[in-house]
Amino acid sequence: MYDGRLQGGVMMDRKTTLDLIIKGGAVVLKDEVRRLDIAVRDGRIVQLGEALEGAAAQTVDAEGLTVMAGMVDSHVHLNEPGLGDWEGFDTGSAALAAGGCTTLIDMPLNGIPPTVSVSALQRKLEAAEGRVHIDYALWGGLVPGKLGELEGLAAAGVTGFKAFLSSPGDPSEEAFREVDDHTLLEGMRIIARLGRVLALHAESEPLVSALARQAREAGRTSAPDYAATRPVLAELEAVSRALFYAEQTGCAVHFVHISSAAAIRLIREARSRGLDVTGETCPHYLTLTADDMERCGAVAKCAPPLRDATEQEALWTLLAEGAIDLIASDHSPCPSELKERTDFFDVWGGIAGAQSSLELLVGEGHVRRGLPLPLLSRLLSLAPAERFGLHPRKGEIRVGADADLALLDLGSTYRLEPEHLLQRHRISPYLGRTMHCRIVSVYSRGRLVYDTASGLTARGGGARLGHR
Repeated sequence: MYDGRLQGGVMMDRKTTLDLIIKGGAVVLKDEVRRLDIAVRDGRIVQLGEALEGAAAQTVDAEGLTVMAGMVDSHVHLNEPGLGDWEGFDTGSAALAAGGCTTLIDMPLNGIPPTVSVSALQRKLEAAEGRVHIDYALWGGLVPGKLGELEGLAAAGVTGFKAFLSSPGDPSEEAFREVDDHTLLEGMRIIARLGRVLALHAESEPLVSALARQAREAGRTSAPDYAATRPVLAELEAVSRALFYAEQTGCAVHFVHISSAAAIRLIREARSRGLDVTGETCPHYLTLTADDMERCGAVAKCAPPLRDATEQEALWTLLAEGAIDLIASDHSPCPSELKERTDFFDVWGGIAGAQSSLELLVGEGHVRRGLPLPLLSRLLSLAPAERFGLHPRKGEIRVGADADLALLDLGSTYRLEPEHLLQRHRISPYLGRTMHCRIVSVYSRGRLVYDTASGLTARGGGARLGHR
């Protein structure tokens, strides 16, 4: 005789053994936080309810902990293939897992070759095989001379395409290049037809290159000098130009690492006019300022640069209002020696922060500022999953979704030290910072991949996710 009950929309037989029950945690749902148990079988959430009954291979006591959907980090640079001592899928995905991330989307540049052709995509997939510890997807690239590759890359399952409106900074012939206006326009037309998203690094190359040249010729090469050559105006010009092309082509556009409130407002206004456009900011713009860049030095160099405290507070205000669409780390690591330059313009630009994103946003946003956890979970998980074709499987704690879960202790503080980091090069502008919450354990499809006691607990089990 069938003896079951309906909980969370799924009828369960009490005699059926579950793989995992996580009991008694404060579970962050789409619109609320509730004390619930989570039942998992075959990597999926099959029940949500209070005091769930039934046999389980493993039961985890989450009393006193907060359970969030694992972060979907849609903007990371893991620098494979071909870059030797750079980050790599192994160490990069380990750091992400330790930071509560259960899905990553890797950017197409900083690999040799960059992912701008089907053959280059295949090489990246070979580099990733068996070495990614959480689930992953891949971006393709839009660069001059490769428009003919876009359709093949889309058919091969890339999430979307990334383009730069300013120079990516590597002058070598095989490196990723910024788009010219013709490539941008034609690329947008093709990407719109393919039903993909174009992600854009938005800074005006004519403006920032001219200002940089003037500064260096005058011997102004400090961190503040560098920041002055990449003003908010350069971001606004590039965003405005790209929105114009998007309006002409119908291309869905996503602006990465937006650093200014004015640019967020431009994006929001364009969306109100019916454009399919979103924008992200990053933890470093919300938790670090230009003063930190001057104090920390090269580890805090990024493009666009860190802004002042007034700009940072304006971003927090917009985030609380729901005007920012999502948060991504823009984890952009490099070998330590590339951060050892006296001329700030020669320093490799990129912040290595993959392991700290969720703790920073929850600690600063919820613990210290009182922002609701469902809002932060949407920014970190649900919104990127929805935007980039990974929902309903990813991004939300719901029946039927993958059991991608991060368990946090909101009452625990700690000082971030190099030994905590799992990335290959243990440099970060957050070292020495007090973190106002702590990841306790992380599950990817119901599989424990990290806990604070043991570190990384499962290797190489990440699955590649194609576009839906």
